[in-house]
Amino acid sequence: MSFEGKTWADMFVLGLPVLEKVLRAVFVYIFLVVGLRLAGKRELAQLNAFDLVVLLTISNTVQNAIIGDDNTVTGGVIGATTLLLVNFVVVKFLYSHERLDQLLEGAPDLLVENGQVNPARLKHEMVTIAEVETAARKQGFASLAEVERAVLEPGGGITFVARRPKPEESRHEELLARLDRVLEEISALRRERPGTA
Repeated sequence: MSFEGKTWADMFVLGLPVLEKVLRAVFVYIFLVVGLRLAGKRELAQLNAFDLVVLLTISNTVQNAIIGDDNTVTGGVIGATTLLLVNFVVVKFLYSHERLDQLLEGAPDLLVENGQVNPARLKHEMVTIAEVETAARKQGFASLAEVERAVLEPGGGITFVARRPKPEESRHEELLARLDRVLEEISALRRERPGTA
């Protein structure tokens, strides 16, 4: 076999049977779905560098389980296609089975409610206040004092809802603004009449 023929064979001729390639990808997919569900939403949220390292090393670790001894382009395409197809089928199935979807995905978790941090929920999800504060700053909040609700979503993201001022706070701000305008008008009138002070 010529060098060119060997190169093409190394790239495209499978070293493993197609069925084995497909089954490897399916088993790894199932393992990751179950494993990430058991690990909790925090892994998906990537709240700190440790979470990111875990996800990166998992992807590198399971790569070998999917491809086996086969490093061909064909094998990679079969593995990737299998993962995409399995995911499409699972998502389509779960779309019409809401209860099963919620069981697999989990439910949202209230970390902050009515402006109060919920320490029990933080402990349950193994999320620190510092991590919630960091996530809030990334979404434009200066501090948790500006947050009415913070929800750790099943997909790992944290959704923040801004505090709305209470009616009396709004009225107070409005009165202060009016007072400032009145004071500015008085100052302008005094400047127009230099003899009055």
